[in-house]
Amino acid sequence: MSTPPPAPSAPADAAVPEGASLAPDAGQRPLGPTPSQSRFQVDLVAEAAGASEERSPSSEGSAAAPAAGSEAAAEEAKGRFRVVNFADPGSAASPEAAPAEGLQNGDTVMSESSLHSSTGGPHHYHYDTHTNTYYLRTFGHNTIDAVPNIDFYRQSAAPLGEKLVRPTLSELHDELDKEPFEDGFANGDELTPAEEAAAKEAAEPKGVVKFGWIKGVLVRCMLNIWGVMLFIRMTWIVGQAGIAFACLIILMATVVTTITGLSTSAIATNGFVRGGGAYYLISRSLGPEFGGSIGLIFAFANAVAVAMYVVGFAETVVELLKGADALMTNEVNDIRIIGTLTVILLLGISLAGMEWEAKAQIFLLVVLITAIVNYFIGSFIPVESKQAKGFFGYDASIMWENMGPDFRDETFFSVFAIFFPAATGILAGANISGDLADPQMAIPKGTLLAILITGIVYLGVAVSTGSCILRDATGNITHRVSSSIMENCTDISCKFGFDFSSCKAGKDSCSYGLHNDFQVMSVVSGFGPIISAGIFSATLSSALASLVSAPKVFQALCKDNIYPGIGIFAKGYGKNNEPLRGYILTFGIALAFILIAKLNVIAPIISNFFLASYALINFSVFHASLANSPGWRPSFTYYNMWVSLAGAMLCCVVMFVINWWAALLTNVIVLGLYIYVSYKKLNVNWGSSTQALTYHQALTHTLHLSGVEDHIKNFRPQCLVMTGYPNSRPALLDLVHTFTKNVGLMVCGHVRTGYRRPNFKDLATDQSRYQRWLMKNQTKAFYTPVYAEDLKQGCQYLLQAAGLGRLRPNTLVLGFKNDWTDGDMMNVETYISMIHDAFDFQFGAVILRLKEGLDVSHIQGQDDLLSSQEKSAGAKDVVVSMETSKDSDSSKPSSKATSLQNSPAIQKDEDDDRKATTQPLLRKDKRSPTVPLNVSEQRLLEASQQFQRKQGKGTVDVWWLFDDGGLTLLIPYLLTNKKRWKECKIRVFIGGKINRIDHDRRAMATLLSKFRIDFSDINVLGDINTKPKKEHVAAFEEMIEPYRLKEDNMDLEAAERLKNSEPWRITDNELELYRAKTNRQIRLNELLKEHSSTANLIVISLPLARKGAVSSALYMAWLEVLSKDLPPVLLVRGNHQSVLTFYS
Repeated sequence: MSTPPPAPSAPADAAVPEGASLAPDAGQRPLGPTPSQSRFQVDLVAEAAGASEERSPSSEGSAAAPAAGSEAAAEEAKGRFRVVNFADPGSAASPEAAPAEGLQNGDTVMSESSLHSSTGGPHHYHYDTHTNTYYLRTFGHNTIDAVPNIDFYRQSAAPLGEKLVRPTLSELHDELDKEPFEDGFANGDELTPAEEAAAKEAAEPKGVVKFGWIKGVLVRCMLNIWGVMLFIRMTWIVGQAGIAFACLIILMATVVTTITGLSTSAIATNGFVRGGGAYYLISRSLGPEFGGSIGLIFAFANAVAVAMYVVGFAETVVELLKGADALMTNEVNDIRIIGTLTVILLLGISLAGMEWEAKAQIFLLVVLITAIVNYFIGSFIPVESKQAKGFFGYDASIMWENMGPDFRDETFFSVFAIFFPAATGILAGANISGDLADPQMAIPKGTLLAILITGIVYLGVAVSTGSCILRDATGNITHRVSSSIMENCTDISCKFGFDFSSCKAGKDSCSYGLHNDFQVMSVVSGFGPIISAGIFSATLSSALASLVSAPKVFQALCKDNIYPGIGIFAKGYGKNNEPLRGYILTFGIALAFILIAKLNVIAPIISNFFLASYALINFSVFHASLANSPGWRPSFTYYNMWVSLAGAMLCCVVMFVINWWAALLTNVIVLGLYIYVSYKKLNVNWGSSTQALTYHQALTHTLHLSGVEDHIKNFRPQCLVMTGYPNSRPALLDLVHTFTKNVGLMVCGHVRTGYRRPNFKDLATDQSRYQRWLMKNQTKAFYTPVYAEDLKQGCQYLLQAAGLGRLRPNTLVLGFKNDWTDGDMMNVETYISMIHDAFDFQFGAVILRLKEGLDVSHIQGQDDLLSSQEKSAGAKDVVVSMETSKDSDSSKPSSKATSLQNSPAIQKDEDDDRKATTQPLLRKDKRSPTVPLNVSEQRLLEASQQFQRKQGKGTVDVWWLFDDGGLTLLIPYLLTNKKRWKECKIRVFIGGKINRIDHDRRAMATLLSKFRIDFSDINVLGDINTKPKKEHVAAFEEMIEPYRLKEDNMDLEAAERLKNSEPWRITDNELELYRAKTNRQIRLNELLKEHSSTANLIVISLPLARKGAVSSALYMAWLEVLSKDLPPVLLVRGNHQSVLTFYS
């Protein structure tokens, strides 16, 4: 990299004259900082005069310099900041667009390609040649700290502007010679690839058609709510239920839709809303499980609704053809023909683009409103020829007569069920949220106003028709009565000179009136054909709205990749990202149901699908409010969580009122899809209220648990397992997970040492990465790394600070240090001190020993398992194996770094528990030859996987030599309760005397039965105190010989100096003092080989060494001689507080 020319120094915060600017020559521009250089090193520059001399003579030259390398700089910025941009970097660098205000290095950092803020404002940028960044003067002087800016809070490729990246904390805080962190996005800010693509398309401003709240929401909702029901069913509902109950039915439906509208408004104003309507609102609120299930059935319901509305239109046309005796074939086939032609026409309008579709909607709304006005005008113009059909104009007596119900083969709820679908359609505007200019403003205003207007019109039509039309009329003009007969007539029609009492008596078939004539509004209207046009408008507009809604919702669902095989429908075309493939699919579904031409069965299911969506929208608001997440702060505040909950319950009740079997079917479908999406475990993070409530409940329960005293019956082994990286000691991880899974806490502790300067960013990254790895492998544990000066200090940190409240470890689990004789004995001192520290903190201690060893991190390729799960293709991270020695639990940098790209893999496999197992696999890499495993590595890998397999019929031998409170017995009991160890039997071995063997066996059997622990055998070791064989004692003496102090052979002062410098050394006095204990360990190993050489697992009491009295080398030698050359050994010592009880 070329170095910048020296410049005269200037004070760090010196103000620079306003006119100063700098345009370096493009040919001399450095390629970028070297890794050793900080991007924010301070280059002292000249004063204004000096700077003026460096400026190029023309503005064109100024603009050309940054533009020359803008592409490379943009790429560098992307790599450094992950900035997605759509600005023209060349124009951004022009003096007019970004006049330089200062020359001092160290201002607000933005990528070269992310200059323009959508908020505008007098921002002044300075281009720095050495670091390819722009700087901003803040508060009149130069600083890299940034003022609040909306562009810092945008997601990548945000539609409303560009994502700028504020200076990271490390860039402001770290020393100048440190490479700053490459921070990505805040929690939950990063978009999925699908969302990023959608946002990128949405961010393209040229030619995109966006609708306001009237054209986009109000018109669509009104057209959808004013369905065909308004003209051909409203009068029948008034006839059945009466004016009062009809108004009650309308108000009940309006209450449900109003509450849902309020909830929709709340969700829609709690952040930027993208396309997808109900699916987007629910999925981003409740998560992909609910959103995915509702999205699919909601899109399907809209597709079938197209068929419903088109068939309604076709039936009306066929009725007119029938009246004119102009049927083409028969009624059913005519419906199919007209319906097919109609849906093809609607598809053409939709494919023409949203602008044409919106114009068609406006035209249909004008026709519909004209038809409604036409009815009301006609109701004020009584015509004598219409009297025989039951229309006499407004009259109080007619209103009073029609006030009460007159149910004929119907009930209140059955009439309500018929009306309610007319109130649906409130999501028609929200469903095209991606095509709205400002969804946060448009959805609340348009939806609620549409509900208000349509509700008033429905109420007006109910009251109007009930006040001027009789329930029954013959239509026969000859049914006039004379004044003399009228005196004896009691029917309401007699008042107007007609006698329609024969209709109630059933003598005549009356085909007119509220009860009998669905087209009575045409009779009342000023011009009858306009009502027919209104019916056409209502059906076609609803069909068109559904034909647009279904593909839009389905496209959003496909982009999130929730269900397999539907991704092809995610692609959009044209400037508006139109889902053309979705239109064709919707057309196909609609056409199929049109050809059936019998929708009486499917109609209630569709209504229930809509209601299920409404219920979940209401529940979303309740759930988000209940979770009390700081992120839930909708700008629309006219909602209440309990009202939303009541709305959700009302929707569920209405579902069963409309059709109970359809409601059950809907619930089964939603539940099935929910279970599928939950099982699939999508890797998405939308910041749903489900996550917020999970946190809230966890916090509440943890606090509640902290107020409860521990009880022996509720004791659980909560293990701090010193695994290092979780995938470096799979046997240790698997065995402990087996007996803690769904029982107790498991924390994978990792002490990282040996760094000159701890990189805490790496620590946080690893914590997140390996936690994901544990979850991928279905290991219920927490990974907790710490930095410390040495392993002992780090272990103390973990013993003190790991866990939360009652969810704290109570047992330290270590891997046995197999190679303790080969390395630095101070590592042994550290290792033994960890056990002492555990006992000091009142922890239990568990040590696992496999004769092959535990640590597999040194084997090349181990981290490919992590790589395959966590890394995308092309990632270039390198995982460094952390180890002091082969099987120790310390964590120092290994000399070997394993590349994630070039190493042999560990093949994942599945066993009966669906646990991801690891099998050795040699992967051929394109750039390097296959690396074979040697015999010892192969054995180590096989041994490391032995606890992932089913154990089969065998034994778990428990050598319960000393009473530690019962932990030595509890762990094997928990193990044998698990599926993998179910067939293993527990054998118990205890120490005793030759003359008391039967007595000791009965006493132990009684104790175990009281503890309710099954066992297959109890062995009393009467010869436990027999002296060990001489050759074994000699082998022990030979093993410890290098570690003896031999103070008798040196003067006292020299011996003390050596002991102080090497505290692990064994003194002669100590060796003699603990001779009996040494012999017991040797003897126990002989007995273990005799009795338990074929056991699947040996669990034995861990011998204790008095702190300060027994040297670490002697204690380590005891553990070595006790457990060598045996099957897997688990050395266990509780904290001597009871963990078992036989009291209830």
